[in-house]
Amino acid sequence: MTKRTSAKYKIDRRMGENIWGRAKSPVNRREYGPGQHGQRRKGKLSDFGIQLRAKQKLKGYYGDLTEKQFRRIYGEAERVKGDTGENLIGLLERRLDAVVYRAKFVPTVFAARQFVNHGHVLVNGKRVNIPSYRVKEGDVIEVRDKSKQNVAVLEAVQLAERDVPDYIEADHSKLTATFVRAPSLADVPYPVIMEPNLVVEFYAKN
Repeated sequence: MTKRTSAKYKIDRRMGENIWGRAKSPVNRREYGPGQHGQRRKGKLSDFGIQLRAKQKLKGYYGDLTEKQFRRIYGEAERVKGDTGENLIGLLERRLDAVVYRAKFVPTVFAARQFVNHGHVLVNGKRVNIPSYRVKEGDVIEVRDKSKQNVAVLEAVQLAERDVPDYIEADHSKLTATFVRAPSLADVPYPVIMEPNLVVEFYAKN
């Protein structure tokens, strides 16, 4: 098992939730936490614990971002006019790896990061290999010709466990996607409840 595959399963187990809605999630079989003490009854979380958990879950969902990366994105969300929690979600969904995942070009967000890193993706006809690259409204994201017969890509577009959200227009026959607009929290098809408002509270107090 690769480090990344291991990481995504650990995150599910640690959170006690199937945060990507995958059929293979270990939480579907065992809801308790990992390790020899995982089955012990958990104490009630403090407000800090609840806020920290909300932050870890959101960070984990987008490929287990580092605290430095996530804090930087949060700082930007805070500076923009409007609701900070909504802004945070909008910025996370603008990441190129998130768009590649949402367009169903790859099966997981971890695979999306690797796919972009390895130069398989074009943005407006130019190769971009930075997963954190921020797409703009109207940008066209495309799997480059040499990668269109990639087995993982062909399998991903057939996945029934998730749909392409309406803020992305995807053409799976051409393996292209257009980023239509930045979504609000209600638009994002999270399989579990995400609470960016608690993330805002966490950073406001710490």
